[in-house]
Amino acid sequence: MTLLTEAPAARSMRLVDHFERGLDAPICLTWELTYACNLSCVHCLSSSGRRDPRELTTEECKAVIDELERMQVFYVNIGGGEPTVRSDFWELLDYATAHHVGVKFSTNGVKIDADAAARLAANDYVDVQISLDGATPEVNDAIRGPRSYETAMRAMQNLSEAGMKNFKLSVVCTRTNIGQLDEFKAIADRYGAQLRLTRLRPSGRGADVWDELHPTQEQQRELYEWLVAHGDQVLTGDSFFHLSAYGQALPGLNLCGAGRVVCLIDPIGDVYACPFAIHDEFLAGSVRDPGGFAGVWRESALFTRLRQPQSGGACSSCQFFDTCKGGCMAAKFFTGLPLDGPDPECVQGYGEEALAKRKDDGGGIPRPSVDRSHRTSPPRPRTGMGPVRLTLSRREDITAAPTSACDESPLAGFAPESIGADRRHQEGSLTDPV
Repeated sequence: MTLLTEAPAARSMRLVDHFERGLDAPICLTWELTYACNLSCVHCLSSSGRRDPRELTTEECKAVIDELERMQVFYVNIGGGEPTVRSDFWELLDYATAHHVGVKFSTNGVKIDADAAARLAANDYVDVQISLDGATPEVNDAIRGPRSYETAMRAMQNLSEAGMKNFKLSVVCTRTNIGQLDEFKAIADRYGAQLRLTRLRPSGRGADVWDELHPTQEQQRELYEWLVAHGDQVLTGDSFFHLSAYGQALPGLNLCGAGRVVCLIDPIGDVYACPFAIHDEFLAGSVRDPGGFAGVWRESALFTRLRQPQSGGACSSCQFFDTCKGGCMAAKFFTGLPLDGPDPECVQGYGEEALAKRKDDGGGIPRPSVDRSHRTSPPRPRTGMGPVRLTLSRREDITAAPTSACDESPLAGFAPESIGADRRHQEGSLTDPV
C-alpha cells in the first residue's frame, strides 16, 4: 500500500501527514451489506430498517471482494442494517476470508446462536462486534428496542462458550450511558471481549435525537478522563479525537480519515467518503461504475479534493488545532455547521457558539439522503431549537406479506427458539455503527 502522491519531503513526514494525503487503497473499508434490520435504533446512522431491492447481488459482492484483494485492503468492516439477515451473508464472509480480506462485522446478535458462534470462533480472519448501548436493559432497550439487551448478552455468551477470544463489545456513547463505562468494561471482561467505544453522530436517525442524546460538556470531560486512564485497553476507532483538545492526545491517528484512509460502500454499491455521512454531498461514485471501486477510490474528484491540504478555517488559530484537526466532518455537516469550522462538541466551547449563531441565522440543516426506516410517515422537521422526544412504536405484524420488496421482513423464515414465535420484533431502536 502506497501514497497516491509522493511529496519531495515524504520520507521526513509524520505518519499522520502521509495518511492526510491519501493512500492507494483504504486501510479499512466500511461496507453496509443491507439496510434490512430487525430493530430500529433511534440513533441509527444509516436509518436502516427495510431492505433496498437494488442491493448488490451475491456475484457483484464477490466482484468487489476480488477488487479489495487486488488492492490489498487489510480488512473490511461489514455493517448495515443487520448484515446477518442477508441470505448470502455466510457465503460472502467465507469468500472474503478465503480471498485474504479479513472481516469485522457488527451485529445486534440476533443470529449468533451456538452453531454460528462455533463457526465464527473457528475462523481466524473474522472479528465480531456485538452492539450494546446500555449496561442495563433499561438504558439499552430505550435506545435499541425491547429485549435487544437480552439478545446481545445471549450472543456474547454463545461466542464466549465457543471459545472466541477478543470479540468486541461495541458501545455508542450517549448522555444516558456515559455513567456506565466501568460497567461496560466489566461486561466485556466477563465474556473475554474487548470494549469498543464510538461517538454518537447526528447522522441518519441520529440527527433526530442528537440534541437530546449527545453527551453534555461535563460528560465529555468524564469520558476523556476515562479514556486517558483506560486507553490501552479500549478501542475507539479514532471517534474521539476532538476530545484531545482537553490537553493530552488520545491513542490513535487523531484525524478525519474520510476519503483518505477510509470510506463506505452502501448496500446498492454507492461509495461515500465517510461511514457517517450518507449524503449526496459526500457521494464519490459507485462500484457499479466502469472503473469499479478502485476507480472511485483513486480517481474520484471528491476524494482528490479531500486529500488536499486543509487550511483549518476558523479553527486554525486555536492552539489545539494540530491535536483535534477541527473535529468530525459528519458531525459538523449534519448540525448545519461549515466544514472548516469547529466541531459541534468542541471542548473549548467554540462549537456551542457556532451552533447558537446557526440558530440565530435560521440556516437550513442537511438531512441524510437515505432513509430506510420502518416508519412510513415522513421524517420530523429539524429546527435545531431543542431536544426531540424519543418514541417507541410496535410493529403489529412482522409476518404480514410485504407490499413491496423494501418492506420484506429481514427475519423472514427465521424464528430461533430462544426468541419464540409469540414475540413480535418491536420497532423502537436499533442500529450500529459500525
